[in-house]
Amino acid sequence: MKCLGVSDDDIRETFIRSSGPGGQKVNKTSSGVYLVHLPTGLAVKCRQSRSQAVNRFLARRLLLDRIERIQKGTVEAERIRVEKIRRQKRRRSRRAKEKILQEKHLKSEKKTLRFKIELDE
Repeated sequence: MKCLGVSDDDIRETFIRSSGPGGQKVNKTSSGVYLVHLPTGLAVKCRQSRSQAVNRFLARRLLLDRIERIQKGTVEAERIRVEKIRRQKRRRSRRAKEKILQEKHLKSEKKTLRFKIELDE
């Protein structure tokens, strides 16, 4: 925390009810942890374990990891990479499909003209 410049005063900690297996125990105790880093506004929920102490540790680790990624600038690079993949996977418009098919047709016509060599005997 010190090397990232984060102090305990910057973090607001709230305990929430956990979810998942555990039955009545989980419904009665607040073992989940909700952390908010006040300067950046980052929020983290951790409800992995039935133990509040373990969830506190995991939530802090997750929050500090996110803060570190923001400080190093890897978040912006990750966002750009995800956006690029999203653009590649999205469906093409009808106009784009027609244009691609037209270009393929022209290219195939060029190729057929290349191989027409007739030998005279």
